[in-house]
Amino acid sequence: MENVSSVSRHFVLLGLVEMEDLRYLYCILSLFLYIFILLLSLGIVLVVLTEENLHEPMYIFICNLTFNGMLGSSSFFPKLIIDLLASSHQISHVGCFLQVLFMMIYVLFEISSFTLMAYDRYLAVCEPLRYFTLMTNKKAVQLILGFFGLCFISVSIAVILSARLSYCGTGIKNVFCDNLSLIVLSCGDSSVNNLYGLVGTIVFLVLTLLAIAYSYLRIFMVCLKISKEACEKAIHTVVTHLLGFSLFLVGTFFVFIRFRLGNNNLPLFAHILLSVTLVVVPPLLNPLIYGIRTKALSEKIFHHLQKFNLL
Repeated sequence: MENVSSVSRHFVLLGLVEMEDLRYLYCILSLFLYIFILLLSLGIVLVVLTEENLHEPMYIFICNLTFNGMLGSSSFFPKLIIDLLASSHQISHVGCFLQVLFMMIYVLFEISSFTLMAYDRYLAVCEPLRYFTLMTNKKAVQLILGFFGLCFISVSIAVILSARLSYCGTGIKNVFCDNLSLIVLSCGDSSVNNLYGLVGTIVFLVLTLLAIAYSYLRIFMVCLKISKEACEKAIHTVVTHLLGFSLFLVGTFFVFIRFRLGNNNLPLFAHILLSVTLVVVPPLLNPLIYGIRTKALSEKIFHHLQKFNLL
């Protein structure tokens, strides 16, 4: 197959071609979703930052999760909206690699955020007497920055490996760039990419999922021994975290299904739908879940809404 990477410096997002006939409708829908995500996320972030009694590790982690969702959707929606308005279907190689970088950081850091939240709740329930020494605000911020740095380095290596490949095609079956689609288009030796992606993904998922499972299992075991009131409070918080994590797992499962079924068995519209679920549903619903189910946070949100005559 002819190497076209040196001829064309752009990739074609075939998902945008598929949306061309109804592009104004999709543009309005995308703009509405993006603004809604920003308003919900910024609302929680600002409430946590401005309310002193919410300056605790649990709320710092919730703030971090919603902020990450906002950044993840911002790596996808603005370009999509502009492309739909301009009827553009192309993205430069540099722009594509940057989008892959931000999208992958969002995904890995989302899992990391849920891992930190599970660890925080594990300490709060299983080590209540030592919690305020084991998990301080400073340590919560350090953990967040440490995990973000780890995610950034890991993703940067994957993007650099993809950037060195030669590409024999330009059509990406999506509305945004993703690393797996780039590897599918490559005509060079991508064995290093595949090995790094496979090993890295397995190690990362095994460690984080085991940490999450262990933390919540220990919490449930402790709940069997403590008072009913304390147990209900702990279970309520755990269920809230699990709801958010389940939404993310569903989106991740859809992406897995997309590539598992292969290019020949899946219509282009299905490619689009399965891909965008991961970057739309968690950022949209996580602020709602935590804003409603976290009592102290919801009270402050309603207080601010009443203050500005919005409720």
